[in-house]
Amino acid sequence: MWRWLSGLVLIAVLSIVAVHFKMQQMVQQPLAISHTQLFTLNKGSSYSSLLRHAEQQQWIASSWPYKLYGKLNPGVTRVKAGTYQLSPELSFEQLLTMLVSGKEYQFKITFVEGTTFKEWLALLANNPHLEQTITAKNWLQLQPHFPDVTHPEGMFFPDTYKFTKGTSDLSILQQANQRMRQELADSWQQRAEDLPYESPYQALIMASIIEKETAVLAEQPLISAVFVNRLRKGMRLQTDPTIIYGLGERYTGDITYANIREKTAYNTYQINGLPPTPIAMPGKTALDASVNPASSDYLYFVSKGNGEHIFSKNLADHNRAVDKYQRGKP
Repeated sequence: MWRWLSGLVLIAVLSIVAVHFKMQQMVQQPLAISHTQLFTLNKGSSYSSLLRHAEQQQWIASSWPYKLYGKLNPGVTRVKAGTYQLSPELSFEQLLTMLVSGKEYQFKITFVEGTTFKEWLALLANNPHLEQTITAKNWLQLQPHFPDVTHPEGMFFPDTYKFTKGTSDLSILQQANQRMRQELADSWQQRAEDLPYESPYQALIMASIIEKETAVLAEQPLISAVFVNRLRKGMRLQTDPTIIYGLGERYTGDITYANIREKTAYNTYQINGLPPTPIAMPGKTALDASVNPASSDYLYFVSKGNGEHIFSKNLADHNRAVDKYQRGKP
């Protein structure tokens, strides 16, 4: 009798081991996923609803063995809602590891150096994976979220930001604002002596002008030197990007003589010193250049037409460069 019972127990144990081995083989096999895709597990979804979806999509042939697997391994059934990226060769075991961990797919949004706050709002509004909380595209609606920011331009750091599906557009702006504060503070800590700025904010204004004047990173310290030298001498900055920003929607693609003569808060041909706010979102190299200008006596520069500039120390040399590169004179 004892031998008979012992035999039954042994058979039962071996059967359980065999079932467990088979199940481990089953969950480690690749699912029938033909291409990389995004999968959203909605809030309130259960392990059972996951299995139904997998069966409907024909990722698995039948859900019942996986139901048994879940019964035997209850920890794997605690799946979290979210959007996940699935790829070919993904096993059911790997899928569950992902869903239980809650490691959702990271979407990306990129803001380029030199873009404006208005352009940022348009990018945010057109991103289908963000939760749109900014209903009126104006600063007055957002200002309560940034109580010590009096003007939005320049106050958000251009970079690529990662987020999960359903993140709010406001959350992205808050991240970018905190990043700009940190980057500006870091640059200000490393500033040169005797700069003609009264605050980090003025350095930020200068950085935005530098950013708009050149896309050649190696030139940014030289551009900075020109403007810093002019400020020190009491000369006006006379930079076209500030005119364009001041014109706003009125800018048609060309700066006219009337535009240059018009006295706006941003027309540095007409005002002394810096404009009242930044004119774009500067990147890190422009921030650094604004507080560490190159050591030079340059007071002028003119575009060569290929993105690069010619720098001059006096007006006569500058006029010759303008004739050569802007007017086509020999």
